[in-house]
Amino acid sequence: MRFTPLLFFSILLCSNIPAQDTVTVFSGAKIYPVASDPVDDGVIIIRHGRITRIGARPEIEIPENARVIDVSGKTIMPGFVDTHSHIGDGSGGDESLSLHPEVRILDAIDINHPTLKKAIAGGITTVNIMPGSGHLISGQTVYLKLREGQRIEDLLLYNTQNPEIYGGLKMANGTNSIREKPPFPGTRAKSASLVREMYVKAESYRKKRTAAKDDPDKLPERDLQMETLLEVLDGRRLVHFHTHRHDDIITVLRLAKEFGFRIILHHVSEGWKVADQIAAAGVPCSIILIDSPGGKLEAVNLLNTSGGILERAGVDVAFHSDDPINDSRLFLRNAALAVREGMTIDKALEGLTLAGARMLDLQDRIGSLEIGKDADLVILSGDPLSVYTHVEQTWVEGRLMFDRSNPEDRKYAVGGYDVFRGGQGHVDIGGLE
Repeated sequence: MRFTPLLFFSILLCSNIPAQDTVTVFSGAKIYPVASDPVDDGVIIIRHGRITRIGARPEIEIPENARVIDVSGKTIMPGFVDTHSHIGDGSGGDESLSLHPEVRILDAIDINHPTLKKAIAGGITTVNIMPGSGHLISGQTVYLKLREGQRIEDLLLYNTQNPEIYGGLKMANGTNSIREKPPFPGTRAKSASLVREMYVKAESYRKKRTAAKDDPDKLPERDLQMETLLEVLDGRRLVHFHTHRHDDIITVLRLAKEFGFRIILHHVSEGWKVADQIAAAGVPCSIILIDSPGGKLEAVNLLNTSGGILERAGVDVAFHSDDPINDSRLFLRNAALAVREGMTIDKALEGLTLAGARMLDLQDRIGSLEIGKDADLVILSGDPLSVYTHVEQTWVEGRLMFDRSNPEDRKYAVGGYDVFRGGQGHVDIGGLE
């Protein structure tokens, strides 16, 4: 076996010296900090899981006794942020209800499920895991940092402005949540009316709580649904809204304006038709790009030109996998597809990283390579827009979480069904290359 610098350092990590207590230096790569211009022949210095220095090699003094990793010829980017995924084998939802904001996907995720390792193999370090879209209000999402941990609580990322919040609220309109039998709405107009009714109820619940002035004898009975919606109405919990058709998108904007909640539009297959209205509302979009169209009829007008059209209109654009709709391991190609169809390189790379961080209210910690931010980074074999480029390593808070040169890790980068079904036995590595 040939010992490359990256493989050699992977072996060092298995020693008894904790990586977090050591100064780690990456030297020689082309660095895309995202928040600033690219740096050729760059250096990143990491200590205690955070970035302490970044810049061109001639300008950076490397500390004595630091672990220096030669990454010459490689590319380094911030860890990718997937704003919409269903990894972790979680499911949630009551088929007897069309709205249940109190449901938490947190309670259904298996953090040892191989799909999380698949995401890390794709360079994803932060992920917003969603309940499904088959309900008007499906429940609470969860923001996870894909770091080491024994429990899901070890992976939680809390909102930097509201430290008790570690996720958003998933809502949906369009065909997923219409259905035909009660209590599901059956029509688009009824969908909007049911959502409006629940938020009006939440406003009434807040008035009762305010009038009670913390008097336990006057407070209304605790209501988990209403408590969640109050977090939304107070701006502490973001709404992640699954929507495709242009008329459905406008309905979401109308509801958000009526009740004053903050939203991220997801998918927006026909967002290109109403880009100016989305921009005027100041609402970000998390989009999905595909190279094999198919599936639901309402997504028939999905165009890979959407990213460029939305960008030119002034919309903040991020990408998501919607895994398993798009494989997390192919997350990087979103930028290449978007650039090919008219998005600028800078905004496309931002769409993989910092734009997604903003959409999770986590931009102070992740999404760019800056002093003081979490040391989440991806080492690429080449140019981020090249079809030939692989994720070679994924680092989370200064720790190596994926190394393609390690056979145990590599199976999650290239493996097929037998790897990700969660079963035992034969490991198929005849999938992606």
